[in-house]
Amino acid sequence: MSGDAADGTNETLTWRQLLVETNRRLGDWTEARWLCQEASGLEGSDWVLGLEDRATERAASRLDAMVARRLMGEPIQYVLGHWSFRTLDLLVDRRVLIPRPETEHLVEVALAVARATTGPLTIADLGTGSGAIAMALAAELFPRPLTVWATDASDDALAVARANLAGMGRAAVAVRMEAGSWYDALPPDLAGQLDLIVSNPPYIGTTEDLDERVGAWEPPAALLAGRDGLDALREVIASAPRWLAAGGSLICEIGAAQGPAVIALAEAAGLTAARVEPDLAGLDRILVATTP
Repeated sequence: MSGDAADGTNETLTWRQLLVETNRRLGDWTEARWLCQEASGLEGSDWVLGLEDRATERAASRLDAMVARRLMGEPIQYVLGHWSFRTLDLLVDRRVLIPRPETEHLVEVALAVARATTGPLTIADLGTGSGAIAMALAAELFPRPLTVWATDASDDALAVARANLAGMGRAAVAVRMEAGSWYDALPPDLAGQLDLIVSNPPYIGTTEDLDERVGAWEPPAALLAGRDGLDALREVIASAPRWLAAGGSLICEIGAAQGPAVIALAEAAGLTAARVEPDLAGLDRILVATTP
């Protein structure tokens, strides 16, 4: 770029030209548009109307830095700094997992169970990460009376979740965030009172082949759970009956090959009607079990 004016406006490159150049560098038109929109601060009709506007030096430099990060392999979600999850737009960075469609489906299953009940709800989201599950449940069930307890052992993850909660809107009043490992973070008087426990725990085995794009960027503690990938699920499932109310449900995201193992764990814990729901690709993905 050249010909910078005194007011910081680049005299030669419009956002349309920068979009074309960004696409050339990335080889992905959609990602190029996302990055240009993020750098420009424009979206929707404002973006279309602003394509012939010239970028400021600051905005062009920001775009260049984001493109460089993407070319180094950093996930587009982290480069953008936020990502959509159902009705939410969430802050995400390397402190938390990137929200995924499988977890959106987990929320869909949890919502179906919740909506089949009446009265106030008390829900726990164990290992909340960015807060995606807890906040999506609160947002989509509100204004029904409910409390969603969101827990995480990572202070870094909770910092992201609290930042997301601060921008959530009215339904944020339903969410409580607590630090600690799984059930240890919950107030003791909630034992036997939870209508729903929802969790997307780590479920990848340390001996499994992990996608380099995932392993290099996302937090290992949120991904890996012992040699067989079941360490976290064992903890969550085994203690669920103590915390669930009569007729309450446990809903967990699992690995595609873990269906038989988690059903056995649920039955051994005393949970009933254990089943595994498929994800949108038809793979085993969600454990659902209830207390008698």
